[in-house]
Amino acid sequence: MNAPLLSNGRESSSTGNPLQNAIRDCKVVFKSSPINYMLVFLPLGLIFGYGKLSTTWVFVLNFLAIIPLAGILAYATEELSAKTGNTIGGLLNATLGNAVELIVSIIALKRGQVRIVQASMLGSLLSNLLLVLGFCFLFGGLGRTQQKFNQTAAQTMSSLLTISCASLLIPAAFKATISDDTNEMAALINDKLLKLSRGTSMMLLLVYVLFLYFQLYTHHPLFEEQEVVEERIDRDSQKLTAKSSFIFLVVSTILISISADFLVGTIDDIVATSGLSKTFIGLIVIPIIGNAAEHVTSVIVATKDNMSLALTVAIGSSLQISLFVTPFMVLTGWLIGVPMTLNFSTFETTTLFISVFLSNYLILDGESNWLEGVMSLTMYALISLAFFYYPDEQPVVHIIKTVST
Repeated sequence: MNAPLLSNGRESSSTGNPLQNAIRDCKVVFKSSPINYMLVFLPLGLIFGYGKLSTTWVFVLNFLAIIPLAGILAYATEELSAKTGNTIGGLLNATLGNAVELIVSIIALKRGQVRIVQASMLGSLLSNLLLVLGFCFLFGGLGRTQQKFNQTAAQTMSSLLTISCASLLIPAAFKATISDDTNEMAALINDKLLKLSRGTSMMLLLVYVLFLYFQLYTHHPLFEEQEVVEERIDRDSQKLTAKSSFIFLVVSTILISISADFLVGTIDDIVATSGLSKTFIGLIVIPIIGNAAEHVTSVIVATKDNMSLALTVAIGSSLQISLFVTPFMVLTGWLIGVPMTLNFSTFETTTLFISVFLSNYLILDGESNWLEGVMSLTMYALISLAFFYYPDEQPVVHIIKTVST
């Protein structure tokens, strides 16, 4: 009896020698993205980490190792989603789309690195809204006068981003408008701020659940992507089975957790030796890890004149961070006894407001060009430069920790 064939005429990976199938699946995954060549840094990062060698090299090597692992995790999630149907597949992509940020943040939170978690959340938002979107507009607009995209879907997601931006502005305004000139008043304010953050996080998670219902059920045609064959970029025609996808998802998650643990454990030493602030590391450096794969995919899709999908990736990822990951981390901190709040500094919330305002303005007309990409990238460069000189606010974190204990 002939072996079952895939739609492209190749034999299914569920038949034949298990070792051959495993080798084939590894080749398929490795060829899924050009950034997977960076996997060479994974064994080096683990060797330096377990060997407790130079903290600088532990940070650098594990930082570089997580980038391809994030791409593999995203690929495995997408492959598994394709086997489970639109509804479950959409939920998988929604919950695991920012798994790297979740893993790194949970590890940092367990180590008490609240400043790193807050900065990485904000940094992921800025990276997607300005850096990814800017590169999409720039490279997609080269050689074209204008590019068009689904304006209604983009505006819906942008409106939700405005709500998430307000959820950070309100706690910052709450803190800034109340005098805390005495220790007792400061303790009271921080206690109420913690409760406000937790209540706000519950509402944001509810809004995210309703958005998923809106996206997957009531208004699904607005967000419907093109056929899978058209959206796969530079990938091998063979696909993974559901079992193989799950195995790669689990393995990549474990490896990311190990590398992230080594990376987060060296941050204090990096801050002491390099002169960089925790804010800059969390806001500019760490978001590169989780967004690298999305950067590549979005830009390639934009160059093929599919800006609707590019915007879905960029803005959709920002929504996952603001409406799911950030409030989830606040509630996780509550669960493990670490006082994570939504109280970002006035400067940080100002930069977020400017970023959301600019991105909304750029997609307002449903068209884009390369100059708009330059504007977005310039704004990201200005914010990065400002945070390079922006000092950490250690006293704020210290007060919150004291109140919680």
